[in-house]
Amino acid sequence: MNNELNIVTVALLSVAFAAGLVLGAFYFIALWRTVRKLPDAPRPLRLMLGSFVVRMVVVLPGFYFVMSGHWERLVMALLGFILMRMILTRRLGVDKAV
Repeated sequence: MNNELNIVTVALLSVAFAAGLVLGAFYFIALWRTVRKLPDAPRPLRLMLGSFVVRMVVVLPGFYFVMSGHWERLVMALLGFILMRMILTRRLGVDKAV
């Protein structure tokens, strides 16, 4: 494989970054909604654990699929994931959480 950065490589890394944004949006919005429901939940532990399992079942295979054996794609997806966390933290804020 040639090490030059060609258009296909850039496109694949961009798709991995966008997938990281989507995975991050799913993960952190689901987490935010779970935390908001905790005070009214009859079984908060079940809600927390259930939400955690669902989020992991979606996000971990998502990263594995996006990566498809290339660490560069994983890094770009993680950067998108972290950026989405920063965006949602600013957008939702601490005062809007409860």
